[in-house]
Amino acid sequence: MAKHLILVPWILLVAVASPRAQTPQNVTSTVATSANCPELAQALNSLLRNDVRLRDWAALARYREANIALPAPAKEEARVVFMGDSITDFWQQPRFGDFFSGKPYVDRGISGQTTPQMLIRFRPDVVNLKPKAVVILAGTNDIAGNTGPATNEEIQGNLASMCEIAQANGIKVVLASVLPVSAYHQAPGSSSLPQTAARPMARIQALNDWIKKYAGDHGHVWLDYFSAMVGASGLLREELSEDDLHPNSKGYAIMAPLAEDAIKRALK
Repeated sequence: MAKHLILVPWILLVAVASPRAQTPQNVTSTVATSANCPELAQALNSLLRNDVRLRDWAALARYREANIALPAPAKEEARVVFMGDSITDFWQQPRFGDFFSGKPYVDRGISGQTTPQMLIRFRPDVVNLKPKAVVILAGTNDIAGNTGPATNEEIQGNLASMCEIAQANGIKVVLASVLPVSAYHQAPGSSSLPQTAARPMARIQALNDWIKKYAGDHGHVWLDYFSAMVGASGLLREELSEDDLHPNSKGYAIMAPLAEDAIKRALK
C-alpha cells in the first residue's frame, strides 16, 4: 500500500501538468501495471473523465456558438431566456411537448449544473441575449452536491446575484421553485441514493420558502411548480416522473402553463 500512496502525486502530476505527454490510456495503463492497484487506476480514470469538465467548469462553450448565431431580438419581440439545469435543458425536446417552438423563448439549461456555474455564465447566456425576462430554475443540484457541498445560504447568494445582474440590465426576473423529488422508481438493490436522500425534501422546502420571500421582497415573479407537482405524500407525484427527479411529458404539461402565466405577469 505504501508504494501506491507514493505513486499518487506522480500520477497526478503527469495527468494534470503534462496532458500532452501522456494520453489517458497510457497513464491508466501505467497505474494498473506498475502499481497493480485497481482502486488507484479507478481513481485516475475518474480524474481524467473530469478533465474536460474542469477545463470549462461552467460550460461556457455549451452555448457559445448558439449565442453568436442567435439574432438580436426584433423590435417588438419579448424574448425570454430560461436559465437552469437538466430540467430546463431537457424541456426543449419535442417529446416533452415542444414548449419552445414558435415562441421567443431561449433555452439555456445545462444538465447537472449548480447555481455557481449558472452565475458564471449568466452574462453570456442571458444578459448578452437581450431578453425582456429570465426564468431561473436552480438549486436541486446544489442540494445534491454536484459541484461540492453547498449550504442553502450559498445557494441563496448565487440566486440573488443572478437576480441583481438581471435587474441591473433591465431584465425582468421569474424565480421558480425547486421541484419536489420522490423515491417511487428506485430499483430494488440499487447502490445509488434515492432522490429523497440525495435531495432531502426538507432542504428543498426551506429553499423554496426563501425563494418565494425573496421574489416578493424584490419585485420578482414567483413561479410555484412545487405546489402543483407535489402529492399527498409530500413527494413528487409518481406519475410525473420516470426517475423521481426529472419531469416526464405529464410533468412538463403541468409546468408549461404555469411558466406562461409567470412570464405574462413579469412582462406586464
